[in-house]
Amino acid sequence: SAEYPDLRKHNNCMASNLTPAIYAQLCDKTTPSGWTLDQCIQTGVDNPGHPFIKTVGMVAGDEESYEVFASIFDPVIEERHNGYNPRTMKHPTDLDASKIKAGHFDERYVLSSRVRTGRSIRGLSLPPACSRAERREVEKVTAEALAGLTGDLAGKYYRLSEMTEKEQQQLIDDHFLFDKPVSPLLTAAGMARDWPDARGIWHNHEKTFLVWINEEDHTRVISMEKGGNMKRVFERFCRGLKEVERLIQERGWEFMWNERLGYILTCPSNLGTGLRAGVHIKLPLLSKDSRFPKILENLRLQKRGTGGVDTAATGSTFDISNLDRLGRSEVQKEEGSASLISFWK
Repeated sequence: SAEYPDLRKHNNCMASNLTPAIYAQLCDKTTPSGWTLDQCIQTGVDNPGHPFIKTVGMVAGDEESYEVFASIFDPVIEERHNGYNPRTMKHPTDLDASKIKAGHFDERYVLSSRVRTGRSIRGLSLPPACSRAERREVEKVTAEALAGLTGDLAGKYYRLSEMTEKEQQQLIDDHFLFDKPVSPLLTAAGMARDWPDARGIWHNHEKTFLVWINEEDHTRVISMEKGGNMKRVFERFCRGLKEVERLIQERGWEFMWNERLGYILTCPSNLGTGLRAGVHIKLPLLSKDSRFPKILENLRLQKRGTGGVDTAATGSTFDISNLDRLGRSEVQKEEGSASLISFWK
């Protein structure tokens, strides 16, 4: 095809799986809402990737993207999720916090613990593709549902466009606020359009359960607290997430989910549970050990700097989390992060 992109210098999952034949087969197809293959892959064409860090290189514009463009999404998913084959395997979901055995980490090492996931509202386009009206609908549906939370989950919604300076400073101090995406991976995918329209942050009064609305996904749900009590963090996460889902269903909406891919999100790396269980830990000795990257890889864990993706670590404090999100249930993930903590002691 005359339109096939030049991917010779690229190091991302899309580039290593897209062939001229697959491109020719898919380039004229569109999803019911009009999303195309070129729109899925543009971010990966524009951002070749890093010689040592392999990015995904493509995004979905809507739930149907994963079906219509399955010939490229499936191999990308299989590569990114450690051999999970979306054509033959089913993704398990298990939000039963009582099954977690380990989960209280040594506070001398663990500064904070958190679990996060994403959820998308079925029937509305995902952030790379959504119109202003769809984005506002996501905000309305989610904020109304969150207003129904009670007890220790009760809280307040802060719209980015209507925040007072005092509220904004407080959210920055709490490390809750997300900024307009500057990462070319996100901007090339169209996720920063109309910023900050219909974006916001909801959190409970205790500041241990929060929801980001319309950042990289329709919603990001996060349970967190200082210290190492991961079991309590996960218990609150499961309870809060089930409650939010119930409140959304009461309003006649539902989350995007199928048994092949689990919960559907914008980036293929977050499919499945979408679950990232992480700790901010101090690893003065292990981080200087040349085996550190290999140890993480063997445990299927990922390290980031303290500010999250694309950032450096400050001191010897790292953000350590699970790498795979598909093919293993939430409870199985939680156990994986626990094994590193016993290792570094």
